[in-house]
Amino acid sequence: MGEEVILLNAWPSMFGMRVRIALAEKGIKYEYREEDVRNKSSLLLQLNPLHKTIPVLIHNGQPICESPIIVQYIDEVWNEKAPLLPSDPYQRAKARFWVDFIDKNIYADGKKIWAVTGKKLQEVTKEFVEILKILEKELGDKPYLGGQNFGFVDLALIPYYSWFHSYETLGNFSLEVECPKIIAWAKRCLQRESVSKSLQDGKEIFQFVSEVRKRLDEANIRRNSGSASGGSKCQESKVGRAKL
Repeated sequence: MGEEVILLNAWPSMFGMRVRIALAEKGIKYEYREEDVRNKSSLLLQLNPLHKTIPVLIHNGQPICESPIIVQYIDEVWNEKAPLLPSDPYQRAKARFWVDFIDKNIYADGKKIWAVTGKKLQEVTKEFVEILKILEKELGDKPYLGGQNFGFVDLALIPYYSWFHSYETLGNFSLEVECPKIIAWAKRCLQRESVSKSLQDGKEIFQFVSEVRKRLDEANIRRNSGSASGGSKCQESKVGRAKL
């Protein structure tokens, strides 16, 4: 029986990269549809009316939202190949804990790096590095965060590698120096075809971030100008608020 699998995504999204890696690991053929996060399609708004975010996986007409949930769904539905979560309940719970940690910390502080300047940037950069050091400690001497095999936690973190160049450039620091184990781990993950073909080029991500920052700066100037003159406030760029 044929299966319809469609992925709604935006190319810079680390969350979308997770889903692409999971699909590649399982060898699943799918249709890719690029979304413009500043002008979201009616299909995206229909299928994810609560959060209105990408990625969304459509499997035989049914939408699945939020990348950790999508990846777990993929692992459960196509369970005959390349397991992503451990079979042991405790290890599975532990993997979910670390994915939640990544989403609550790496994403938030990473976004702050390209949204703040000055002393605040130094503080955020320090926090970002400390979070990665926690993950380095969890990695220890294991080849992967999931243990001996590439798994759910590795899949959740490795898309951020595409954004590391942006974080380092804007924050003026080197992850090779600060977190050498994480960089070595990332290079190990990149040896997998599912990863290397799913991640975006770091320099292209930086160009995207630079364009977003420029739009946000222009919006802030207009907003401040309008406020000073008693006019209406301009809205912040939707991309600045979009969860990529």
